[in-house]
Amino acid sequence: MPRKLLIFDTTLRDGEQVPGAKLNIDQKLVVAKQLERLGVDVIEAGFPVSSPGDAKAVNLVARQVRKPIIAGLARALKKDIDILWEAIKDADRPRIHVFLAASDVHIEKKLRLNREQALEMAVEAVKYAKKYCPNVEFSPEDATRADFDYLCQVVEETIKAGATVINIPDTVGYTIPEEFGRLIRKLRERVPTTDKIILSVHCHNDLGLATANSIAAIVNGATQVECTINGIGERAGNAALEEIVMILKTRPQYFNIETNIVTPEIIPTSRLVSRMMNLPIQPNKAIVGANAFAHSSGVHQDGILKDRRTYEIIRPEDVGAQQHLLVLTARSGRKAVRQKLTDLGYDLSDETFEKIYKRFLSVADRKKEITAADLKSIVEVELSKVEELYSFVKMVVTTQAMSGSDLPLAVLTLRKNGEEITQASVGNGPVDAVFKCINGITNLNVNLLDYRVESLSGGTEALGESTVKIEINGEVVSGCATSPDVIEASARAYLNAINRYFSLHK
Repeated sequence: MPRKLLIFDTTLRDGEQVPGAKLNIDQKLVVAKQLERLGVDVIEAGFPVSSPGDAKAVNLVARQVRKPIIAGLARALKKDIDILWEAIKDADRPRIHVFLAASDVHIEKKLRLNREQALEMAVEAVKYAKKYCPNVEFSPEDATRADFDYLCQVVEETIKAGATVINIPDTVGYTIPEEFGRLIRKLRERVPTTDKIILSVHCHNDLGLATANSIAAIVNGATQVECTINGIGERAGNAALEEIVMILKTRPQYFNIETNIVTPEIIPTSRLVSRMMNLPIQPNKAIVGANAFAHSSGVHQDGILKDRRTYEIIRPEDVGAQQHLLVLTARSGRKAVRQKLTDLGYDLSDETFEKIYKRFLSVADRKKEITAADLKSIVEVELSKVEELYSFVKMVVTTQAMSGSDLPLAVLTLRKNGEEITQASVGNGPVDAVFKCINGITNLNVNLLDYRVESLSGGTEALGESTVKIEINGEVVSGCATSPDVIEASARAYLNAINRYFSLHK
């Protein structure tokens, strides 16, 4: 009989710590509902004490997402635990997740405590959380750099205090697979009560070993793994849910371990998270990257045509990678577009559909055919938008001879509160000129941190998707947009990021 592994998804908490990836309340709920369809066992919905907005979002998830356990994170402080409980108490299956440093460098340098004080603080926090909720998880932060004897003491005492889940975090991605597997095995041997609770692991990817470390821990007795969609998260990210799940599913004879994940929902979930958080997926990303099931070598193509098993160890359809041929044009009516959206799994309100249909017509007027990938991008970019203080109207970019050299000149019109505002600017390139126009209209000092453009399909008429990351007054926000014109896509993405900034400061 296969052993069951619990999947704890922290996309909405650790994943949201990526600069610029902040979700609003409605977006967080959309992602949570998709995680429920994916079949995760636990959703860590946020860190409620971090802001009133996050507490509200966690509460919305707790009230509307019923199947998984809904967890939230709290420091080992009564105030954090109080706020967290208020946020998750309406969940069918709530869990309080408390953490406190376990390594000497964290205890002494960050907390300014000694080991005994930290242990007492951890035990008291678990006892306090237990008064609210029977399901309490405790994480000894930076466990892989902690003294092993002290770590065992912390685990043993917090279990005695009532912890039902102990999570061992590799907080800074320091450990290596053999070492981490041995730590989990020795911990189970030293603290026998770990057999009576869920033993979890949470691995970061600073050395590129998060998935490998998680697998090593699972093999050595971990019964829950904490991970994120697309491996997003603090710094270099977390262990990727899709990688862990498909490793176990692809090698069942080796592991004999099962999860509750509905694997055909993996790619839809991956794409949704990428769009909502404006975090592009690298093309060669395992399982969910654009090239994961692409074959360009003639030898490979010949093998695939004869038997897919020659070069595919995972069937694309098992992770939701079916390639639908969806041909729509500017002549397609509302009913046709709506039916295609329904076929793709979108259930949209009339108001939302009208916004998407308007954008569809704008794109279709300049592109002969709209593919399934194009339509999905249009929908998900529109869903990721916040309330627009500034909206895009039109743009013209030309090259002007100035001071003996040719410089791109952009003339851009935006709409604010019903009034159209036009600005002209020159730049080092057409995109730079457009961005300067937007800066002039919005009167913002913007620092461009990252800018990317990629094609969603092949051919000269491919829809371009642009993502930007900007900094305004020390705050990092991201934007994403699509258009057949990559300069327009860039302008819309930049404007989307600026509107996100204003939405956070209403």
